[in-house]
Amino acid sequence: MTVLLGCIADDFTGGTDLAGMLVKAGMRTVQMIGVPLEPVGDDIDAVVIALKSRTSPVEDAINESLAALSWLRHAGARQFYFKYCSTFDSTPRGNIGPVAEALMRSLGSDFTIACPAFPVNGRTIYKGHLFVGDILLSDSGMKNHPLTPMTEANLVKVLQAQIEGKAGLVDHAVVSRGAGAIRARFAQLKADGCNFAVPDAITNDDLMAIGAACADLPLVTAGSGIALGLPQNFRQAGLLPEAQAADILPPSGGLRAVIAGSCSIATQGQVAAMREKHPAFNIDPLELARGKDIAGEALAWARGRIEKEPVLFYATAAPDAVKAAQARLGTDKAGSLVEDALAAIARGIVALGVGQMIVAGGETAGAVVKALGVSGLRIGPEIDPGVPWTSAITGNTGARPLALALKSGNFGAPDFFLKAWSKLAS
Repeated sequence: MTVLLGCIADDFTGGTDLAGMLVKAGMRTVQMIGVPLEPVGDDIDAVVIALKSRTSPVEDAINESLAALSWLRHAGARQFYFKYCSTFDSTPRGNIGPVAEALMRSLGSDFTIACPAFPVNGRTIYKGHLFVGDILLSDSGMKNHPLTPMTEANLVKVLQAQIEGKAGLVDHAVVSRGAGAIRARFAQLKADGCNFAVPDAITNDDLMAIGAACADLPLVTAGSGIALGLPQNFRQAGLLPEAQAADILPPSGGLRAVIAGSCSIATQGQVAAMREKHPAFNIDPLELARGKDIAGEALAWARGRIEKEPVLFYATAAPDAVKAAQARLGTDKAGSLVEDALAAIARGIVALGVGQMIVAGGETAGAVVKALGVSGLRIGPEIDPGVPWTSAITGNTGARPLALALKSGNFGAPDFFLKAWSKLAS
């Protein structure tokens, strides 16, 4: 196996998002759930190792990321990519900065970028400030995130608070002049003692230019947007074909279901749209805390419905309801109760014959793939920007194909749950 690009993602849906972008750019890609125990095949250009390290204690996040890096180096990766959320989700202490610096030290690198921009999904950077649509990150719904509230939009400031080194800006006046100007600015920042460059990016053309400027960097740290700009470097080096079909999945059939654990504004809208068209079952964390077998009730409810049409199981709720449950139960307990219930439902509906499943929310996706014994995902066609269909890789070679769409809570159009099935070959 010869891997060109080795990627480490700090959550599951973020890993799928990145892998989908790489496939769209013509790289045959698999996403592994945690550090693999063995090689993953010979027809692969990029491997994404998805961790659950975004909100882990800093030292745990560093150790897990270094273990992933070690596997990717052994697989022969020529460049490495640390992927985090396009909203730069982190706490004041990390984990983005500390993990990035640990990876740099291991690779013997003294310079990289930090660029969460993803313009097609409304994440742009200007003068170092991250925008979500037309508003600053600090004014968006992310300011109320229950685990990683983002109250500062200046990424240079956010990153500087997390790192031992120094961060500097590559403003749009430089980026707009192309890769050569960006590389020159990198050199200037390095001469000024900077270890991180935060480049502005407001269009895909900016991402292509930044990607080209990163050709010689051992490590890139970014959201999934920069994935647009890296494959061109491997093509120019003669390592990647000009055109290849990278999104072909094995045919899948079976019943259809959606599991939604995210409480993001985007997922709330998607749940509302699905409930208007199809049966839906609500998961209440307070009922779970009382000891009720909600998963059992959900599966009993599904029988007789799921054979006729797609069904939805959701714990998605408005921020006030989420805060109320967290106040009663504690943030960790409320989250784990819901994740465990949704994971049990996922196991149950696969046993009922589900072969095509959508999962919304990074933590929920992590719980579901673990419950199903999924060790990896072959990446297929894109549903919405940043969200592809995938085919599950499991140790059970006799299992029928299982198609999974693991959606970050913030991603997807309002009709995502309704239109996704049309993108998947039966």
